[in-house]
Amino acid sequence: METLDTVNREGRERLYPSLTNPSWLVLRRRREIFRKWLARVDGHDLEVLDVGGRIQPYRPLLEGRVRRYVAVDLRQTPLVNVVGRGEQTPFAEAQFNLVICTQVLEYILEPAAVIAEIYRVLKPGGLLLLSVPAVFPRDSENDRWRFLPGGLRYLLRSFREVEVVAEGSSIAGLFRTVNVCVVMFARPAFLRVLLQFTLIPLLNITAASLESLFGSSSDQLAANFSAFARK
Repeated sequence: METLDTVNREGRERLYPSLTNPSWLVLRRRREIFRKWLARVDGHDLEVLDVGGRIQPYRPLLEGRVRRYVAVDLRQTPLVNVVGRGEQTPFAEAQFNLVICTQVLEYILEPAAVIAEIYRVLKPGGLLLLSVPAVFPRDSENDRWRFLPGGLRYLLRSFREVEVVAEGSSIAGLFRTVNVCVVMFARPAFLRVLLQFTLIPLLNITAASLESLFGSSSDQLAANFSAFARK
């Protein structure tokens, strides 16, 4: 089983990615989106469910506001409270103020079943914060889905309020895809490490500069999308 230090380190890198991270562009944008949305969550005594909460990168954004934080995941780590599937959780209806589910639905056979379960356990007025990939190479045999705004809105149609935001423009999406492919396909291993500490930071800085310079709002090639949904 992964150690607490290992999962905490992975969580920090997800929340505050280093410039050598191939996903730096989307991760820093997701942090900004989630921080803004969490400011709309009422209360300082929250019941929170993290579906796929193996490393819980966004838990620090709720510091001082949580009464109970519960993580469900198929993989056991020191942070996981319930080892199980997001489609069937052992919780009563209307139990949580907030559900977080990031980069999970692409691995689920029936994503709509997870969304239905999340809706069931949320209190009226409760919120879901979701993140899903739109453009990414297949990374395992269990990788099944990619999502676009129209599909997300359909999945979340039971919620009374839904907002979908791209985690970066098409510029970021293009450069992030190049980053991931560079690291994924570079051989041998020492070349991959070399590129991660040389080319990847250069590509990240270039993409961020281009986004700032041109102020692109196109999301046709956005790498990921975040969604906010209120029950």
